[in-house]
Amino acid sequence: MHQGLSQKLFGLDFINPVLIASGTFGYGEEFADFFDVSLLGGFVTKAVTPEPRRGNPAPRIIETPSGMLNAIGLQNEGLGYFLGTILPRISSCGTNIIVNVAGRTAEDYITVCSALDDQAAVAALEINISCPNVKEGGVSFGCSAVSASELVRRLRKLTSKPLIVKLTPNVTDIAEVARSVENSGADAVSLINTITGMVVDTERRRPMLANVTGGLSGPAIRPVAVRMVYETSRAVSVPIIGIGGIFCARDALEFIIAGASLIQIGCGIFVKPRLPVEVIDGIGEYMDRHSIASVAELVGSINID
Repeated sequence: MHQGLSQKLFGLDFINPVLIASGTFGYGEEFADFFDVSLLGGFVTKAVTPEPRRGNPAPRIIETPSGMLNAIGLQNEGLGYFLGTILPRISSCGTNIIVNVAGRTAEDYITVCSALDDQAAVAALEINISCPNVKEGGVSFGCSAVSASELVRRLRKLTSKPLIVKLTPNVTDIAEVARSVENSGADAVSLINTITGMVVDTERRRPMLANVTGGLSGPAIRPVAVRMVYETSRAVSVPIIGIGGIFCARDALEFIIAGASLIQIGCGIFVKPRLPVEVIDGIGEYMDRHSIASVAELVGSINID
């Protein structure tokens, strides 16, 4: 592995900038047959909520042109099972374990973050603010700079773990939300989460997903995600983690050059289970080809005339 891939960000050491996105990697164990998880800069677990969630009814995944539409519904076994069964099993995986935290009320987030604060195996918390805030009529926390800021402010007071806030693209100005959570104590932001979409079965004249709409991911959203990373990088000083349709090293480099210090690979690993290793090697090869000593030199290095 290229020595120049390592970085220290928000107090954590990353051996390379390649992470795996929440909801696509389980808890890391599922991909052990394909590559050594310790080769990654880190991975984000599937969402953890206070209580178990069954998720949405099937069908809840549909393939689309250049992407995938999903409405899983944050299915997980709950905080107790994660702490008692999953975390002890993965704690020695050899890389940064970042736990994705979700909920329907601010109290849900507080419950999970409080319980994880003293867990040494947990490197950081990724706060999924794309979840519906039931106390605000079901509008997601991330759609309002005010509600996002307030949630992060409350979480910052109760945990010493690095807080990475995962931003929804379904807003007018993602940079405004990024600034608001930075001002409330976020250590980093990750973007973008999926874009809301819908597919219709024209023969039955019914939605293809039981949930009607779902989150679009894959190469189709990458140009949108890169643009949002670029805009956000000009609005905040905290590190940015770029997400959205990364299927090769060149895709990852787009995000890095646009302003991301780290990237997350999502649905690409469903197509190529060894994709993260290929991306790590590809970034290193690019650096050698361009005589770049450290990946940090590439972050935000885009030339705008």
